[in-house]
Amino acid sequence: MSVGAACDAYAQTNVTIYGIVDAAIVYSSNQGGKSNIYERSGNLAGSRLGFRGNEDLGGGLSALFVLENGFNVDDGSLGAANTLFNRQSYVGLNSNAGGSLTVGRQYTPYYLFVGPVGPTSSLTGATGAHPGDIDGLDTTIRINNSLTYTSPVFGGAQVSAQYGFGETAGSTGTGNAFSVGLKYDINDFKFALGYLKLKNGANLSAGWSSTAAGSFSTSVINKGYLSAESVQFIAGGARYKIGQLELGVNASNVQYEPGLGSLFSNTATFNTGGVLATYQLTQALFVSGGYSYTKEKKANGITDPAKYQQLALEQTYSLSKRTALYALEAYQYAKGKTVGAAGGASQVNAVAVVGDSQNGTPSGGRNQTVLMAGIRHSF
Repeated sequence: MSVGAACDAYAQTNVTIYGIVDAAIVYSSNQGGKSNIYERSGNLAGSRLGFRGNEDLGGGLSALFVLENGFNVDDGSLGAANTLFNRQSYVGLNSNAGGSLTVGRQYTPYYLFVGPVGPTSSLTGATGAHPGDIDGLDTTIRINNSLTYTSPVFGGAQVSAQYGFGETAGSTGTGNAFSVGLKYDINDFKFALGYLKLKNGANLSAGWSSTAAGSFSTSVINKGYLSAESVQFIAGGARYKIGQLELGVNASNVQYEPGLGSLFSNTATFNTGGVLATYQLTQALFVSGGYSYTKEKKANGITDPAKYQQLALEQTYSLSKRTALYALEAYQYAKGKTVGAAGGASQVNAVAVVGDSQNGTPSGGRNQTVLMAGIRHSF
């Protein structure tokens, strides 16, 4: 739904109200050692309500804003406690010739550029994100107090850079964030690279600070490294379309870097590689599948580092442009060891955690299967 109002002879303001309502019945084979059947919100796409505005200022310049709230359909709660516009809240200017400059709570260039060629745009983050969303290629990383510049598109290429202010008096580098992204789209080929660096607050032993400009997805995969001084993400992906078939590859490197006060002593590194394929069988029926392999490097006394293999499938049937029925299936197998939540020498067995839908309910062992059947409506 959109509303337009002419402010004067030269300016036109448009405000659009939009959203997604998504819910599914879910089966998980193992949540802490027991199977479960339950309802879950935001599987094919996160449930949300948003407001998007644009005002033409003349001469190719416009003002813009986005306010977007995430919510849970199953119980009506906010997607993040005590945060109304937890998904996005920013305002800025856009020039047709010079690009855009925005300020507020925003996604990173790392995600906005690499995400569309990564796994979650075709396989859904709930079951298709790399284990625990370890590399942040789903919508789990947003930066507060951020300033973002995005260039116009030149010959299919575009760049973007972002800085998130730590806002700590006397130590402006504490808790800040920085990200850059590059993408290149031409005909049926898409390619993107992204970089993101998040810094923690001052008290590292307390875990990741809630006052830092950016946070990330946490699960049993990375709980031993939340006392990191900083986290670095590097990722890239490419896709190529042949008729109704699209093939893709993606890779990422994530490093948890310790500092004085961290509960672990060596840099913890996770490398992930993935492949995917999508096919538009009919105008209404879309199918996709993907495989990923994540491996932790030897460090912090671990000689048999954690490894995670994941297979994810999706089938979506569109009843209309706005309404779709979907089914999702995923299986993950984990082995090896990683550092436990206590850090240091606390080694624990790696356990399965499919996508980012099971971060709070990981398997009690090496295997986890998740099946979903749901409906998504957008407006």
